[in-house]
Amino acid sequence: MTGATYQEVRAKSALNRLGRRGGSWSLNPYRGCLHACVYCYARAYHSYLDVDWHEDFERVVFAKTNLPELLGRELRRPSRRGQSVCIGSAADPYQPAEATHRITRRCLETLADLANPCTILTKGTLIVRDADVLQQLAARASVYFSLTTLDERLARRLEPHAPPPRSRLRALERLRALGVRTGVLLCPVLPGLTDSPAQLEAVIRAAADHGAVDVGVGALRLAPLVKDHFLPFVDREFPRLSATYRRWYAHGAEAAWAYRSQLERLTDRLKAECGVPDHPEEGRAPPADEQLSLPLWG
Repeated sequence: MTGATYQEVRAKSALNRLGRRGGSWSLNPYRGCLHACVYCYARAYHSYLDVDWHEDFERVVFAKTNLPELLGRELRRPSRRGQSVCIGSAADPYQPAEATHRITRRCLETLADLANPCTILTKGTLIVRDADVLQQLAARASVYFSLTTLDERLARRLEPHAPPPRSRLRALERLRALGVRTGVLLCPVLPGLTDSPAQLEAVIRAAADHGAVDVGVGALRLAPLVKDHFLPFVDREFPRLSATYRRWYAHGAEAAWAYRSQLERLTDRLKAECGVPDHPEEGRAPPADEQLSLPLWG
C-alpha cells in the first residue's frame, strides 16, 4: 500500500490471555493492518499509541521483531505448555508486512518445534507460503479465512486492500488439499449490506465447495471508537442505511439479540443444507422463507 510505514519494535511479552475467541492465548505479530477493513474492531487498539488511530491503523504497522523468541520462552513455562494459541486476533498475521518480516512464519516454526496447537485467523493469501510448516503442525493447526462477502465490488469498499474473496477461497482450498484443517469466519455480518439469505448462502456454499470444515458466523459489533470510524463510512457510502445504523447502535456495541438469534438460526440451516459440519443449539428451525433485512430492527 502506497504511503505505508513500518516500525520495528521489541515486545515485552508474546502471549495475552484470550477469552472465548479461539484459544487460551492470543499472539499478534503486528499492530495495525494495511487491509484497512472499515469495520475492524482492532482499530481501537491504536488509540493507546501516539498515532492517529483513525487513519494510522492502516498506514503505520508495528512489527514485533523479537516475538518468536519470546513465544518460545513463554510456551516452555509449565503453566502454558500445550495450551492453544490464536494468531491474528487483533491484526492480520499475513498482511503485506509479513512478506519481508516473516515474524508469523518464525512463530509457526516455534509452535511446530514445541508441537503446540494453534489457530490462525487471516484474510491473507500469503499464508500458502507457509504450507510446509502448517503441514508439520497438521493435526494441531487450524486456519480460518475471514470472508464477509463474495461480491468483489462490495468487498473493495469494505476491505479495500485485502485479497479478493475468491483468492482467499483458493488459498483455503490449497491448504485443505495439503491436509491442513481450514474454515471460514463469516463475520462480521453487516446488517443491510451482507446479510441477505442469498449472500449468506453464497459464502457458506463456497466455503463448503472449497473444503472448509467449519464456518463461524457473527454479527457486526461496534465498540465505541470503532463506531466513530464506521458510522461516518456508512453516512458517506451507504446513506440509505445511515439513520438505521445510528439508531440500532446508539446505546451499545452489539447487534440486537433478536437479530443475532435470527442470524444464527438462518446460518445454522444454511450450513446444514450446504454440508458444513455444525452443532446447532436445539430450538426452532427458521421457516424456509425467513428473511434478514433492515426492517427487522426498524
